[in-house]
Amino acid sequence: MRDLPDSVLFSCTHNSVRSAMAEGLLKYLLGHRLYVDSAGVREGEINGFVIAVMDELGIDMTKHRAKTFDQLTDTSFDLIITLSPEAQHRAVEMTRTMACDVEFWPTFDPTLVEGTREIQLDAFRQVRDDLLKKLKDRFPLDLKPVP
Repeated sequence: MRDLPDSVLFSCTHNSVRSAMAEGLLKYLLGHRLYVDSAGVREGEINGFVIAVMDELGIDMTKHRAKTFDQLTDTSFDLIITLSPEAQHRAVEMTRTMACDVEFWPTFDPTLVEGTREIQLDAFRQVRDDLLKKLKDRFPLDLKPVP
């Protein structure tokens, strides 16, 4: 566990699943203490399964709008956490013009899972829970969110 950065950007390929979930989770846990955003390498749309599994934790993702790196309104971050190889390459490119740390958290893409709705939901839950564990391991969470 390290010090709390002032701003964190999560990134993946489309900002529709993994980085969106990570943003929602960290905002829920520490959004009162730091700035959190997310972006994708390419354009995407929020995935309905993300909305469903995040709602199970009481986190509303219906207002999330997927965006690319080029659509970010703030491009100054202390930490960029990438969740896909493509996003990792883009983040490393950004360090040429921005002083920030980059961490790569390889994260499975649950959209690759086929099967029934329940099988797909379980894949999204596994990714959500894995991200939540990584966030709790990475950030000091003794500071509870303001009710």
